[in-house]
Amino acid sequence: MRSSIKLILIFLLTCVLAAAQLTVEKPAGKPVSGVDVVLPSETTVDSFMQQTFGYESQVSWKISSIKPAPVPGLAQVDVILASPQGQQISRFYVTADGEHAVIGDIIPFGARPFDPVKKILEKGITGPSRGPKDAAVTIVEFGDLQCPACKAAQPAIEALVAAEPKARFVFQNFPLEMHNWAAKGAAYADCVGIASNEAFWKFVAKTYETQADITAENADEKLTALADGAGVKGADIAACANTPVTKAHVDASLALGKEVNVTGTPTLFINGRSVGNISQVPTESLKGLVDFAAKDAK
Repeated sequence: MRSSIKLILIFLLTCVLAAAQLTVEKPAGKPVSGVDVVLPSETTVDSFMQQTFGYESQVSWKISSIKPAPVPGLAQVDVILASPQGQQISRFYVTADGEHAVIGDIIPFGARPFDPVKKILEKGITGPSRGPKDAAVTIVEFGDLQCPACKAAQPAIEALVAAEPKARFVFQNFPLEMHNWAAKGAAYADCVGIASNEAFWKFVAKTYETQADITAENADEKLTALADGAGVKGADIAACANTPVTKAHVDASLALGKEVNVTGTPTLFINGRSVGNISQVPTESLKGLVDFAAKDAK
């Protein structure tokens, strides 16, 4: 789902960006590395999206955020783009002159390009884990229990975990705002993980398995039953899931994901290297990344 929507966005934007211009209004933004970041207004971005996608009645959008990009001089715009194929957080960048938008990923560069993200994750990960804590390789998944792409990726992820027992695997909640029970699912998962690490993995597996049967209206009932089935007391988990402390845990996990540039789920990090579209990556390729990271860490 992630790749198809991204391709739609790239194709459509590429066709029209040459003719589109963004009017930038000051004084928004703040200096980054000595360069003034000028942010377009929501009105301008919405008008741009209307000019870009207005002819396509089946495409809709919601502006998620407009903020300085990690690269000096660029504004970062995140938009929830919806089409018959599903929903996805899509991102583009606006240049300082306000007349150009850039599509694509900003990737790390340097002699050790993945080390900065690796260090951020080492300090910030708090989710349930499997494997030795002192492992040379840490694999972090940012996932959304309501996300069909996450469900589809689970066989590949489980195969990777089985093939790499010396690696540490950590799950971080990243409920997407376009999913109407994902935040609740994350809260339940957080509480199950605190109650029992073993029960957590059973809970996640069963939630994905029954994902299509869960709705915003029956989520509490279904998730409580799934917690019971995983081996913890569902009533206690339900009570825990509705506390401010649990919301703070989920919000912190979301903030961590955003800090390392997660825009969709599932996203894996292998010692800081980001890997998306997991279900489309062969297990041998994923294993090769882990093996390479292990050798590189020595």
